[in-house]
Amino acid sequence: MSKFIIEGRHPLHGSITASGNKNAALKLLPACLLTDEPVTLHNIPAIRDVENTILILRDLGVEMTALGDGSWRVHAQNVAKWQLDSTLAARTRASFVFAGPMLARMGRVSLPLPGGDVIGGRPLDTHVQALTALGARVEMGQRGVFEMAAERLRGAGYLLLAETSVTATENAIMAAVLAEGDTVIDNAACEPHVRDLCHFLNQMGACIEGIGSNRLTITGVERLHGTEYRIGSDFMEVGSFIGAAVVTHGEIRICDAQPRNLGMIRLVYERMGVHWVDDGDDIIVPADQELVIQQGLGGRIPAVKPLPWPGFPPDLMSIAVVMATQATGSILLHDWMYESRFFFVDHLTFMGARVVLCDPHRVLVQGPSRLYANSAGVPSPDIRAGMAMVLAALCAKGTTTIHNIQQIDRGYERIGEKLAALGATITRVDE
Repeated sequence: MSKFIIEGRHPLHGSITASGNKNAALKLLPACLLTDEPVTLHNIPAIRDVENTILILRDLGVEMTALGDGSWRVHAQNVAKWQLDSTLAARTRASFVFAGPMLARMGRVSLPLPGGDVIGGRPLDTHVQALTALGARVEMGQRGVFEMAAERLRGAGYLLLAETSVTATENAIMAAVLAEGDTVIDNAACEPHVRDLCHFLNQMGACIEGIGSNRLTITGVERLHGTEYRIGSDFMEVGSFIGAAVVTHGEIRICDAQPRNLGMIRLVYERMGVHWVDDGDDIIVPADQELVIQQGLGGRIPAVKPLPWPGFPPDLMSIAVVMATQATGSILLHDWMYESRFFFVDHLTFMGARVVLCDPHRVLVQGPSRLYANSAGVPSPDIRAGMAMVLAALCAKGTTTIHNIQQIDRGYERIGEKLAALGATITRVDE
């Protein structure tokens, strides 16, 4: 177990470089199973979920070679088995996206229920619907193990996804690129990491059209070849560092932030008085921003809701809660997607925040609140709530201990080192 010890009230200053997109890395690595030729991937973040995905690939017989500086050579020339290790798969939600490439490569796969953050119900029905439409037989056996098989995947023709699920879209794409015939996926997710996956597969010889829209047209091909690809930056990390700069009244430059992916984040953050300046692919977050929540028409309390891309990302809702505690005014944050997202806010109230948990999906924040360190320490319930508590500790008076930070390590690369380089007083203790 590990913990952070953070002394608050130190403004952040300096420059950092955004890490590679976590959600892209967790899908492009399994996608390498779709070819027996070598693939080189760049900008892969050094986080626990990626490390676990690499362990799964190695357990399947894939040759994984670290090239340094976030680059990996992946060679799935030989895939030794079709069962995913249950212990490894249970550590991450992304393990379920092995279904599509394994069905395409091996014709069968045995998958335990995936792990991941406990933020509410995350059903797998849409995955099963998509894979079944492509010709897979799916059965859920004892202890929640999925057994899937298909002699030959076939294009689904027209496939309407029941929800705009990112991972279900990605599973369907990876299964369809080697299926016989055509597949049209409607209601597809189109987040930057979905686009990364599509561009990557096209470089390998796939035929995917409509990238960036919610309708993808895929013409199956006989085989894919190796390639070299660099994934984009993690806009969740960028949104988190913007929040860290703002709540500490610091000024930072985030290099390779790729502002083109921050449109809705900018609109929502501006409601709380937050702004930044684009400088090419970098952004500059200025110091001492006047954080005032913009009222709605007629003086109404504004509401923030996550939506599928290009809407506000649900993974930044926890960060937005902490930012709102430092802004003047009231705001309602409503995560209709996950019923356990906001259960961490009790720890914020103990630190002095004026936050009302209206129900499992909604919190009302009244700011600004002067936060004080929690001498008893606070947990990291999941990746994003853990990072939210780091932000709270950074702006709180006193020293806060944050436990269970391996949860944060799952999604943020060397977060303690990056914050320390910006002037935060943060110490990591491995117990």
